[in-house]
Amino acid sequence: MKRILIVGCPGAGKSTVAKQLAEMTGLPLIHLDRHYWLPGWKRPDSAAWHMTVEKLVAQPAWIMDGNYSGTLEPRLRSADTLIHLDYPTWLCVWRVIRRTARGWGHNRDNELAPECRERFDWQFLRFVIRYRREQRDRDLARMTEFSGEIHRFTSPTALKSFVRTIKLTASSRL
Repeated sequence: MKRILIVGCPGAGKSTVAKQLAEMTGLPLIHLDRHYWLPGWKRPDSAAWHMTVEKLVAQPAWIMDGNYSGTLEPRLRSADTLIHLDYPTWLCVWRVIRRTARGWGHNRDNELAPECRERFDWQFLRFVIRYRREQRDRDLARMTEFSGEIHRFTSPTALKSFVRTIKLTASSRL
């Protein structure tokens, strides 16, 4: 496990588990949100974004979290391990609302560009609500071609167990 890709609906906890795994393994952490969003919640040019992703995936080792289905295929081609957080919609919606309320007006440290303060965004919330119905099957179809190790979790409890196993493995190597 040298290139770990973590995907799933917004609010599933991709960034949280990415941080945990980076701390345990020492692998470099790449939050795609940090590279995608420009200051003030500005979107990058599509070609520039694709070039950024190509540079990021070319690195020899990483843990990368983020959705961005338009760049899923090059990330899957470069990864050796896929962690898919396939949680129910209600849980992801709850987590997004909780994250927004807790962080209101503040930047998420190292996860977003400067001047991207937490805010309420109806369009984003609508995407989260519709993700399972409108986007999930397309993402799953892209994932079927993945040739590496796949870990799909449908509950936070199962993910916690997996993370504990990784922690034990990482600590036994020290």
